[in-house]
Amino acid sequence: MRIARLSAAEAVESHVREYFEGHFVEVVDHDLGPERRQVVPGLRILVVAPGPRGEAWAYVTAGCWAVMEKDGHGLEFIMTAHVRDQRFIELMAMIAYYHCGGHQLDLEHSMPIGEPWVPGSSCDHLLISLPYLHGPGLEHCAVPGGHARILWTLPVTTAEIGFRRRHGHEALEQLFDEAEIVPTDPFRASVA
Repeated sequence: MRIARLSAAEAVESHVREYFEGHFVEVVDHDLGPERRQVVPGLRILVVAPGPRGEAWAYVTAGCWAVMEKDGHGLEFIMTAHVRDQRFIELMAMIAYYHCGGHQLDLEHSMPIGEPWVPGSSCDHLLISLPYLHGPGLEHCAVPGGHARILWTLPVTTAEIGFRRRHGHEALEQLFDEAEIVPTDPFRASVA
C-alpha cells in the first residue's frame, strides 16, 4: 500500500508541475503529528509560486487520493492565495486531515476553519468548488490505477455559507460572479 500511496502522490506532483510549467514548485512534507499522520500518511503540500499561469500562489495536496479513493477515483485539493505563507500549508494539511479523517469532502461541500482565513479576514469557511481559476487542465489528473480530481478550496464567509444553504451552491457562485470577487483577497467583502 505504501508504494501505491507514493506513486499516486508522485503522479499528482508530476501533474501539478506539468500544469504549472514555468513556476517554481516546492514540495513540503507537512508533519501533522503522530496520531494525525496515520490518517494521511505521506501527505505532501505542493507550493506553487506565481508565474506564467497567474500571479497567485497555489497550494495543492498530494496524498488524499491514496487514502480515500473508491474504484480508482478520489480527490486532492487546491487553494490559491495572495502570498506564500506557512498558514496556507497548515490549512491544506487541515483539509487533508478533515477529508481523510471521516468527513469526506466533495464538490459543493464546505468546511469550517474555526477562525479567520488570515487575521482580519471575514472568511472563516472553505467552500469546495471547481477549480475555476485553473480549469479542467488542472482538475483532472491521472494516477496509477485511476483518476484524481483536484478541487478548489475557496475561502468564504459564514454569511455566504448560510446563503448557500438557503439558495444552493449555484446561486452563491452566481453572486460571486456578479460581485466579481477576487478569490485571493482575504479582506474581500461578503457577497451575502
